[in-house]
Amino acid sequence: MSALALHDVVGGPASLAELKRRVRGGAPKQPGIYQFLDPSGGVIYVGKAADLRTRLLSYFTAPWPESKSARLIRCATDVRWRVVTSEFAAVLEEQRLIGSLRPAYNVIGKRSGSGLAFVKVTRDAAPRLVVCESPRDPAAFYYGPFRGRANTTSAVRTLADLLGLRDCSERQSITFADQPSLFDTPLTAGCIRHELGNCLGPCAARVGADRYQRAVTDARAFLEGRSAQPLDRVLDTMAAAAETQAFERAAIWRGKFDELTWLFAALARLRAAVEGLSFVYRVADASGDHPDRIYAIRHGVVRAEATQPDTPIERAAFAETVRPLAVEDGPAPAARSGAEMAQLLLVMSWFRRHPEEYERTTPFRRWMDRS
Repeated sequence: MSALALHDVVGGPASLAELKRRVRGGAPKQPGIYQFLDPSGGVIYVGKAADLRTRLLSYFTAPWPESKSARLIRCATDVRWRVVTSEFAAVLEEQRLIGSLRPAYNVIGKRSGSGLAFVKVTRDAAPRLVVCESPRDPAAFYYGPFRGRANTTSAVRTLADLLGLRDCSERQSITFADQPSLFDTPLTAGCIRHELGNCLGPCAARVGADRYQRAVTDARAFLEGRSAQPLDRVLDTMAAAAETQAFERAAIWRGKFDELTWLFAALARLRAAVEGLSFVYRVADASGDHPDRIYAIRHGVVRAEATQPDTPIERAAFAETVRPLAVEDGPAPAARSGAEMAQLLLVMSWFRRHPEEYERTTPFRRWMDRS
C-alpha cells in the first residue's frame, strides 16, 4: 500500500502546525519550486508554483483523507522552497529536479489523464515497438505524442506485423540464427506470431541479427517519414486480393492501410508543429526587481538561457550561443530521447496554455540581425 494511503503517517498534528507556521511566515508570493522531505532529509516530492505561499498553504486546507495533497503533507517532516524568476523557470526547474531526484511521490498515485500516446523503440537486443503513455525510459527513443491510444496501438501493431518485429516481453530470451550454439536442438518460438508470418522469430533463431536490425531500421524510417515502404506493401497485397476477388481479405488490408496512413499523417503534422518551436523567448522577471531572462529554444527543447543582455558585449556573447541554432539545417527530429520528449511536451503545453507568450518570442535569425 502506498504511504499516501496510510492514516498513520509520519507528520502528526504538531509537525503539521509547525510546517504551516513556517510556510505562513516565510514563503513569498512569488514563483518557485518546493520540496517535501522525509525524516532522513530525502526529497519525497517536488512541486512548482506561480505563487509559493498560496500553493503551499493549500496543502494544509486540502480535505483529509481523500485529497492526495492532504495525505502528502502528512508524509512530510520538512519543506523547503526556492524562488525563481518566473513561472516558466519554475516549470523547467521542477522537471529537472524530478528527473535528477526521482522523488517517489511524483510517481506514486500519479494519473496520466492526458490521453496521449507515444511509440517507443526499445534498445534491447531485438528492439520492439511499444505504445506507452509517457516517455520514462532514458534508454529508449520515442515518437509522438499522438492523440488516441487505440488508433496508435492499432497502427503500430500493423507496422510491427508487416516488418516482423517481436512484441513479447523484454524478459524473453533472444537467440539469433547467426549466434553460435552448443546444441543442435531446434528452439520453439515463444508465441504463434512467427507461424502466422507476423514475426521474424528472434526468440527461436529464425532470423539473423542483421536481418532483424534491418526491419527495425525500416520501422524507424517509416516513423521518421523517410520511407513509405510499408504502405506500398499493403497496397500491393490489397491489389492482389482484389484481382483474385478475395474481397473480404482486401477489406481487411484496406483497414490496415487506413491505420498506417493515419499514423504517417499524424507524424507529419507533429514534425510541422515542432518546427515552429524554434526561437529566442524573453520571459519577464515576476518580481520586477531583476532583469528578464531569455531562452534559446530549438525544436521545443531549451538549448541555452541567460539574463537578458543589455550591453553590446552581453548581446555578442549570447549571439554566439544562438548562431549555431540560427544556421542549423534540417527538419525537426522525429525521434527523441525520454528527456528530450519530456521537455518538448513541457514547452508545447506551456505555449498552448499561454498563447499570448508567443508575442515574446523572436526567430533566431531576426534576433541575430538585431544583435
